[in-house]
Amino acid sequence: MIKCHLSTLMGAKKLKLIDVARDTGINRGTITRLYHETATRVDLEVIEALCRYLDCEVGELLELVE
Repeated sequence: MIKCHLSTLMGAKKLKLIDVARDTGINRGTITRLYHETATRVDLEVIEALCRYLDCEVGELLELVE
C-alpha cells in the first residue's frame, strides 16, 4: 500500500486544498483524493508539481507501507 502524506505536509504549512489547487493548477478533485488517500492513480506531473510546490522529495510525499 502506498501512503500519501499530503495532508501532513499541507497541515505543517497551514495550506488549504483550494490554495494548493489554485497555486499548482492541479484539479481540486485530484488534490482532495490524494489528501484523503482515496486516489487509485496519479500522474507523475501531479507528483512533480506537488513536490515542487511543497518543497519536498517524492519520498516525503509518498511512502510504501506493508
